[in-house]
Amino acid sequence: MDETISTFWGPVTSTKECCEINYAHSPYIAEFYNTISNIPAILLAFIGLINALRQRFEKRFSVLHLSNMTLAIGSMLYHATLQNVQQQSDETPMVWEVLLYMYILYSPDWHYRTTMPIFLFVYGVVFAVAHSVFHFGVSFKVHYIILCLLCTPRMYKYYIHTQDVSAKRLAKVFVATLVLGSLFGVCDRVFCKEISGWPINPQGHALWHVFMGFNSYFANTFLMFCRAQQRGWSPKVVHLMVGLPYVKIEKPKSQ
Repeated sequence: MDETISTFWGPVTSTKECCEINYAHSPYIAEFYNTISNIPAILLAFIGLINALRQRFEKRFSVLHLSNMTLAIGSMLYHATLQNVQQQSDETPMVWEVLLYMYILYSPDWHYRTTMPIFLFVYGVVFAVAHSVFHFGVSFKVHYIILCLLCTPRMYKYYIHTQDVSAKRLAKVFVATLVLGSLFGVCDRVFCKEISGWPINPQGHALWHVFMGFNSYFANTFLMFCRAQQRGWSPKVVHLMVGLPYVKIEKPKSQ
């Protein structure tokens, strides 16, 4: 970045930057494309939240969609400012969100109902405090990947026990968006020097945001379907006019 450019947020204090020229479009937004690319995630999470509230799904799914929104907003703040404090508002919700996924995935078979949420809550608080003090770098990434891997066996179990073709398609699209998003994100970081010499920057990290917004939505929709099956709510995957899938349920009158 040209140090002579007048910027609203001042010098960069975050511990990492992406392959995008800082303040190229506005003195108020450090990484323009990486900032606005979080908008689809917010909109998709809002759609999921409305569906969860309208059909009276369990509160865990409303919290999950709100968590997705919080993470996307935190990411916007981070990329718009490239300040260390805002970086924490992006990375800490990433861990909180995975802890919430762990609860949703594992709690149906957990016999001691209060132990899991208490443990995960305390774990999330301790991590937030530790991360704000020590500013984890590589260890943050390793920790996050481990948490995600802990969710994988359970997600696969849900997939193989689901017979509905439409629900299985949700899971497949979830995996596809994860792979594509990760590919763009890794290329943006590993090949930044080469990409910087191209006439047009494909904005790999921004594409990661877009794909991960859809990834979260499809993951949430699939989990809502599986939970509705567990509760005997006769779930069906239907689509909005724009083709976006969501879960429609029919609760027994006693519920």
